[in-house]
Amino acid sequence: MPTPNLSRLAEQIEDPRFLWTKNRDRTIADYMTPRLFDVHTHTQFAAFHDDRDTVIRRALDAGVWMINVGTQRDTSKSAIETAHRYSEGVYATVGLHPIHTEKSYHDEQELGTFPYSQEYENVGEEKGFTSRAEEFDYEYYKNLAEDSKVVGIGECGLDYYRLSEETKEKQKDVFLKQIELAADVKKPLMVHCRNAFSDLISILQPTTSNLLPNPGVIHFFTGTVDDARKLLDLGFSFSFGGVITFARPVRGKSPEATAAPSARASNGASDYEEVIKFIPLDRILLETDAPYVTPAPYRGKRNEPAYISEVARKMAEIKKVSLNNVSETTVKNTFSLFGLAIARE
Repeated sequence: MPTPNLSRLAEQIEDPRFLWTKNRDRTIADYMTPRLFDVHTHTQFAAFHDDRDTVIRRALDAGVWMINVGTQRDTSKSAIETAHRYSEGVYATVGLHPIHTEKSYHDEQELGTFPYSQEYENVGEEKGFTSRAEEFDYEYYKNLAEDSKVVGIGECGLDYYRLSEETKEKQKDVFLKQIELAADVKKPLMVHCRNAFSDLISILQPTTSNLLPNPGVIHFFTGTVDDARKLLDLGFSFSFGGVITFARPVRGKSPEATAAPSARASNGASDYEEVIKFIPLDRILLETDAPYVTPAPYRGKRNEPAYISEVARKMAEIKKVSLNNVSETTVKNTFSLFGLAIARE
């Protein structure tokens, strides 16, 4: 696997508060804030079993902080455990992903080849096996959510890709319970949505008033400009990842409708770019969604938080602002949304 060019990242961000050289003994934890913040990653997943600490420290040494996002009971618990191994720069969210509310494909990158845990029935039993559905346990997740390293609830939401009407109703019910939990513990939502923005917005419109003033982030946003406008009105922020470095959806469709690199809009730009241009920079966050959706030029490799620099570079290009502006603003947005304290030297 190619190692991210950390010197390249350091050189591109000119702000003197973020200067970094190989000869310094201090780590990123000694600085006031990170250079970049990966708000949605999964380094607690089985894909990083053999080199998890190396991957995390590579990011931290590059000035990249991260939030490991839980997707079910075990990955939520391990996200917290992973965060506690580092004094600063690694956080967690806890929640039940909509695909885990029913039987689903057993993702080896998430849960491993063999059972990720023997304790909970929601985990798949063998390679290629269909993972069992998980029933949302409010008290279990509330107990996890009260941990000091947990900064949000999720990833939760709706995913209507290849599912039945019955499953839609279960997803909605579980999502509502996690909205209730977020209000209960006073932490923002980490929202997943695929092919379901109409229903998602219908659920959020009457419930967001119970949440924090910054109610959450719509991760890997794939909706339309109209969807974005409605979610902005509700106070939500949006995170974008590696797909913006290569996706070229067809104009007139939502970004999620097609992401073929060869499908270009009539003006050569992608619908992702149209949406990104519409959303104010002060409501945008950056993510990798590692180990998935690796950005160019690392396509075909396992994704990791240090690659967030490529997402930041593309964001600066689309927004027509400096990389330093993207870095500083998105980090500030992240600290504000998740209520993180700034470490002082």
